[in-house]
Amino acid sequence: MKPLVLIVEDEPPQAELLKYNLERDGFRTALAGDGEEALLLAEEEAPDLVILDWMLPLLSGIEVCRRLRRQNTSAKLPIIMLTARGVESDRIRGLDSGADDYLVKPFSPNELLARVRAVMRRSVTAREDETIEYGGIRMDIGSHKVTRGERGIHLGPTEFRLLRVLMERPGHVFSREQLLDRAWGRDIYLETRTVDVHIRRLRQALNKGGAPDIIRTVRGFGYALDTDKD
Repeated sequence: MKPLVLIVEDEPPQAELLKYNLERDGFRTALAGDGEEALLLAEEEAPDLVILDWMLPLLSGIEVCRRLRRQNTSAKLPIIMLTARGVESDRIRGLDSGADDYLVKPFSPNELLARVRAVMRRSVTAREDETIEYGGIRMDIGSHKVTRGERGIHLGPTEFRLLRVLMERPGHVFSREQLLDRAWGRDIYLETRTVDVHIRRLRQALNKGGAPDIIRTVRGFGYALDTDKD
């Protein structure tokens, strides 16, 4: 699946230019025109990277960056900050707020794309070494091993991807369409009931031996990983 970049820019010509160059380079994009919309889309779309303008309506880019870093679901989200501010103190402030990189306007599209690819490479390398834990389930991303308590869980590749999506945002309810996008990719066209089949297989693997079911079904919508199903 192509990585999704959230572009947070209130100047439409600049936003469209970023969108055009990123999509031409193989990324998917989502656009936000102010700080509050940026936080909403970061929660709903779970982007792989954010390009964040400093000067925004409603909430500044600095405040958006700080809030994203305070949330568990976006604490490690790669962020590149864009600004017309070029003085050293402003660059330090932007990086101290949690940005991974900082680009001063005007910049060339090629430089931006090079920065995006570099930040993405660092992020992917870090994630592949990551271990995720929730509700007694431990997932080792690099070795593709899953355990629940002391018991090893055997999962097929699709069930592993589904579990990873759910574990990266525990408690968040994903629609079937969102799970298809994240576990199979947007270029794969499958019926949404395919998700139900693989969720059933995932449940069977996780619950073997009488372990409690922590996959919550939201009727008519989708699924969440949740230890507090009530």
